[in-house]
Amino acid sequence: MSKKEAYIEKLETQLREWSAKIDELEAKADKASADAKIKYEEQIETLKKKGEEGNNKIEELKKASEESWEELKEGAENVWKEITDTFSNVMSKFK
Repeated sequence: MSKKEAYIEKLETQLREWSAKIDELEAKADKASADAKIKYEEQIETLKKKGEEGNNKIEELKKASEESWEELKEGAENVWKEITDTFSNVMSKFK
């Protein structure tokens, strides 16, 4: 497995973990009061948008050649940090 493939696999694994957490929040939202449900849904939507950004970045990396993907990796890591921070922030609100 190349460095590129390993890196992409790592990102995909993280996205799957986040997706599972979103599913947990959706289950909590279904059981929450009306006010709490609105808050959950707003946060869930934010997380889903960040997940889409992550998927888009992974697709960009997949399409990159072996020679050029290293250049894209830096940008991907910046986006990934932003996504990670958002997930951490949102999840901490619902502990």
